[in-house]
Amino acid sequence: MATGTTRRRIGLRAAGIAALLLASALAAVALQPIHAPTHEQLFEIPKGTWARRMAGARVEILPAELHLTLGVRDVLVLHNLDDVPQQFGPILLMPGQTFRMPFTMAASYQFACTAHLSGQMSIVVEPNPATPWARLAWRVSNYLRTGRWS
Repeated sequence: MATGTTRRRIGLRAAGIAALLLASALAAVALQPIHAPTHEQLFEIPKGTWARRMAGARVEILPAELHLTLGVRDVLVLHNLDDVPQQFGPILLMPGQTFRMPFTMAASYQFACTAHLSGQMSIVVEPNPATPWARLAWRVSNYLRTGRWS
């Protein structure tokens, strides 16, 4: 039969092992490079968007704020499947046309956008998470924002 002291030692060892496993898992996540299958973040403007808006529907196809990350997902791609042109910043996106906008500098950008409900679109381009702690913070932030672990 184990005494109270023995049980405490076993409990402390188990807690130590659990802490070591957690630290090892965090280190593995922090040291692993971030890879994305493509640098592109695609958004499509569906056919009939303009007509549904003109009929009074609240059509939301783009988020109020889009987050991109240099070196991971740093190219915004807009594809206009609608029947009418759409304005994105200084670009007029004709029906069927695709527009690719690569970002090379971390910053917050504001664009006029007719495909967005508010008429504005914010794009936050985050720096490349180059250090282990930055990668860990980026992964946690990305998970909290999107629900996906990258």
